[in-house]
Amino acid sequence: MKQTFTPKHNYAKATGVNLRISKKASYVICNVIRGKPLTRAKRLLEDLAAGRRALRGKYYSKTVKQILLLLNSCEKNAEFKGLDMDRLFVHASAHKGSHLRRRRRKGAFGTDMKSTNMEIMLIEKGKQPKDKISKKKIKDQLTKPKKEKEVTIEELKEKDEIKKEMTELKMEQKELQKDVEKAKEEMA
Repeated sequence: MKQTFTPKHNYAKATGVNLRISKKASYVICNVIRGKPLTRAKRLLEDLAAGRRALRGKYYSKTVKQILLLLNSCEKNAEFKGLDMDRLFVHASAHKGSHLRRRRRKGAFGTDMKSTNMEIMLIEKGKQPKDKISKKKIKDQLTKPKKEKEVTIEELKEKDEIKKEMTELKMEQKELQKDVEKAKEEMA
């Protein structure tokens, strides 16, 4: 099945080929959920499946169950791709599938079994969420610099002491190495 379009943003996709659902009902549901955020579209489909909500006086239960399975599959694909789940929007489209004919005697009788091809894409849109900084953190940061300066002076003193100790240790290490070399020469 050909892809309806290729989005500019990151996306995840799931397709259903030759689904045994009504093409007409699929069009209705796809038009309703297209362009909606993932959470709203999923909640709508779950309400339709449970019978809590109706569209145009109908529940479209068989179609909704198939679309919900595709949407869950597409959500897992998006999760695997590492897309931001809060910024996903649904694009759903339904197309005519193949016809199967259930033959009966004399070839004239029988039923047409129609099917639908579906494509669901979750497109990552919208702005990156900014890290929210609370007012308390801002106030704390404004009051801390005075204390931090005092701490930094103490830290500088500690660092100086540590540097002096390190230089003393290096000098002792060099003296020990000289002693070891003298001991090796005497032994030889």
